Amino acid sequence: MHFSWRRFVPLATALLLAGCASQPSHVELAPLPVASAPAAPLPATVDETAPARFRIDFETSRGPFLVEVTRSQAPHGADRLYSLVKAKYFDGSRFYRVVPGFMVQWGAAADPAVTKAWDRTFPDDPVKGTNTRGAVTFAALSQPDSRSTHLFINYADNARLGSLGFAPVGTVVKGMENVDRIYSGDGENPDQSEIQEQGNAYLQKQFPRLDYIITARLVP
Repeated sequence: MHFSWRRFVPLATALLLAGCASQPSHVELAPLPVASAPAAPLPATVDETAPARFRIDFETSRGPFLVEVTRSQAPHGADRLYSLVKAKYFDGSRFYRVVPGFMVQWGAAADPAVTKAWDRTFPDDPVKGTNTRGAVTFAALSQPDSRSTHLFINYADNARLGSLGFAPVGTVVKGMENVDRIYSGDGENPDQSEIQEQGNAYLQKQFPRLDYIITARLVP
């Protein structure tokens, strides 16, 4: 099922931002080098079953961070995340939505053709974990079974997201200080429909300061 990305964001944004109305001013950052687009293969018909526990090493333009996933916490989400990382889907992916005090979101491939190939939903998981600071969670629509490739990392303890169906799939266990440093100066300004259609070509031209994932790899 295909749908507009414009609503493919955490549903509690307005609710949580109401409590974060006074955000700190953004620090001006020097332009960062541009990551090359990955050559990710098309996805399999069904996501591969992930191991019971695995770790992902994210190398980014702000430094590395390490995510640990326990499959029993959110099996469907873990399987999709495992499959995306194995396919090198996130290489070159921009952090296109950054809200200090709330979350940082990514999930569009560098190449829009790859994004569209992976734009297939998977079933919801029961909420077993809590959206505490550092929790990694798939974004979703307001309808059931609508998760696809977009994730966010919680900057704060956003426990109320659990009541809205957002099931954490993993946790940043190392390098959260680098996640905190991800460029936030463009906020929520990047147009998600343009990202869908143009990928990094649009973001590099209109929002060149956005930080990005250099590589995301499973840790042996």
